[in-house]
Amino acid sequence: MSPVSLVAIEPAEDDDTVRLQAAIDGLSASGGGRVELMAGIHVCRGLQLRSDVDLHLAAGAILRPVADYEAYAHTSVSVIAEKSDRGMIVARDARRISLTGAGRIEAGCDSFIVGDDETVGTFIPAEFRPRVVVFEGCDEVEISSVHISRSPMWTLHFVNCTDVVVSNVTIDNDRRLPNTDGIVLDACRGAVIEDCRISTADDGVCLKTSIGPDRVAIGRCENILVRRCSVQSLSCALKIGTETHGDVTNVVFEDCNVASSNRALGIFSRDGGRISNVRFSRIAVECRETPDGFWGSGEALTVNVVDRIAERTAGAIENLIVEDITGRMEGAITVISTSSAGIRNASLARIAIDQQPGQLGTARSYDLRPTNADLSPKADGGGRANAWTRGSDGRVIGLENYPGGMPAVYVADVTGILMNEVRITRPTPLPQGWNKNDAVFETVAPDGSGAWQN
Repeated sequence: MSPVSLVAIEPAEDDDTVRLQAAIDGLSASGGGRVELMAGIHVCRGLQLRSDVDLHLAAGAILRPVADYEAYAHTSVSVIAEKSDRGMIVARDARRISLTGAGRIEAGCDSFIVGDDETVGTFIPAEFRPRVVVFEGCDEVEISSVHISRSPMWTLHFVNCTDVVVSNVTIDNDRRLPNTDGIVLDACRGAVIEDCRISTADDGVCLKTSIGPDRVAIGRCENILVRRCSVQSLSCALKIGTETHGDVTNVVFEDCNVASSNRALGIFSRDGGRISNVRFSRIAVECRETPDGFWGSGEALTVNVVDRIAERTAGAIENLIVEDITGRMEGAITVISTSSAGIRNASLARIAIDQQPGQLGTARSYDLRPTNADLSPKADGGGRANAWTRGSDGRVIGLENYPGGMPAVYVADVTGILMNEVRITRPTPLPQGWNKNDAVFETVAPDGSGAWQN
């Protein structure tokens, strides 16, 4: 963006929301420009970006939003996420907007923690938490170079946006606070995410298609490129789903590095949208076991299709390429459909991964969460809505035992899967609870029983 005008703002001693918003509004009304926050601490409540404005954080500038959910009542958004309908920095139906600079946003997650859940090793979040950035229905969007730390909830959320570029952004969130996704592209068309560094307790880069207030998908997600990013995630580092009400197509993840993570690569179809033409290429992975309250445990690749509710069939996953993947995992590679929608035409090529046992043993089950049970936990079992639910037997609902123990690759109900140069190195002798077969394939027979090929 080449601003035609510049407003430089020195830090104030207290809440400076009125002055910052007036500068943004004035520049937009006069044709556009840059609001530059100079070095020092800038405190504010919610800000709304307008068309043709670049909010620029100079080197040494710290934007410190007020750590109070009620401070963002005037910057509400239409798409609710984890009960949140508010953002710290928002924009709606704006064009040519940007958030740039070498400065920092310190988002203050500590004020949105209400307890510590020792059963799964995470903090208990407050019921209502703001997202850091939410842009809705915007075109020509850029976020570059900024450093964002300690988000209370999702960090960057783009909803129904077009022509989005996120480059050289650092996101450093608390690794024990759930729902602190790094970058979420929600029904966006035409987006590039590149050279970003993300460390978070939840998904790193996530593509989804959520549902609007009218109970209809807000749109499609298509033509997305994610490249040269480094991600640490205790959920899924590079992910599509689970909200998939609209179609997702033409997506590439390439030349990325995933370290100190739970799941590395994942596609999760749940809500009726078709997912097609997806490629993961040249990605290094390091996947570790996590407690059973986390979704999954140590998988390099997880692809599954599950009907979230019986009345709505999930969308098919079609035309998937996973190639040139290297690294280490404590779980397995799983490609599973339990829905009539199915998985078709999947190719795994040139995969070289070292499979080693973890310290927890949680990887010895495969995970089909989220299920319908996660939407409404029962009092006699316990759990947290849309996270994990334990039945009356104490077992997490959605965790299933691998037949015969954990293999290196588990495939169930997939039509047309090709594996070429897939080499998984396993320990000798195999640990207890591991399958003697490297790869296990299951198909469903006409009578509903399982037909196995190892």
